Amino acid sequence: MSKQDKREAPPIPEALPAHIVDAHTHLDACGARDAADVSAMLDRAVSAGVGRVITVADDMAAARWATAATTWDSRVFAAVALHPTRTSEFTVDQQDELARLAEHPRVVAVGETGLDYYWDYAPHRAQQDAFRWHIELAKRLGKPLMIHDREAHDDILAILDQEGPPETVVFHCFSGGVEMARRCVAAGYVLSFAGTVTFRNARELRAAAELVPEEQLLVETDAPFLTPHPFRGRPNEPYCAAYTLRELAELRGQSVIDLANAVTATAERTFRLRSVMESAEKSPLTRVSIDHPRE
Repeated sequence: MSKQDKREAPPIPEALPAHIVDAHTHLDACGARDAADVSAMLDRAVSAGVGRVITVADDMAAARWATAATTWDSRVFAAVALHPTRTSEFTVDQQDELARLAEHPRVVAVGETGLDYYWDYAPHRAQQDAFRWHIELAKRLGKPLMIHDREAHDDILAILDQEGPPETVVFHCFSGGVEMARRCVAAGYVLSFAGTVTFRNARELRAAAELVPEEQLLVETDAPFLTPHPFRGRPNEPYCAAYTLRELAELRGQSVIDLANAVTATAERTFRLRSVMESAEKSPLTRVSIDHPRE
């Protein structure tokens, strides 16, 4: 693949036979700055059969932006938290602001939070303390906890056991193998698979994806990262969830429409999307602007 090819976005695929939800993306990191950008990105997603997205924050500016973006387009929901790699300093002011943002009716999860032992940007203890705080927030608000887990499987599960997990726990971009998947499934956790599950060398991950019950299965992009095969390394966007869904269907021996309907039902139940949409119809939200768009 040439350098030029790596800069080009993958082609928009044929539309799925039923709309799905991209359960984890970063619209701001994909280049969206304002309402017009968000709507254009969602229009591209819809043309591929990806009808709704959850845009996820990794720092305070992203949390403000994601919350505002949910008021720009009815197809957008959000999750807010401080990413574990950014928790070397986690102030009371940040905690107070995150708690306020997480109360927003279109913020449907607390995340992404968890542990990342691959990078050394934040000490493990600081990450663990922040993770515990986010767990408590999710329980207090009655919203799902969206977990980032990189090379920290045992500590993630141990802390969840120690603190007592929220009613709903989602492992975003699930990265474990068969044993980890079985432990999570047994605990009732929801596993979300990104483009990595399409990589041919991800044998353990692909084996894990085969055994997850469809009522505990989600599909995501984590865009602009983790673009699915055969476009690995190229820019990712929510429409690329359609590629991952088709690969998962083949891997699991399911029809595309059956799996699309199943993961949509899981997303709607996990994040209570229908009740959020019904509430918005009864009491439309005022569009929110932010003073400093994401760079």
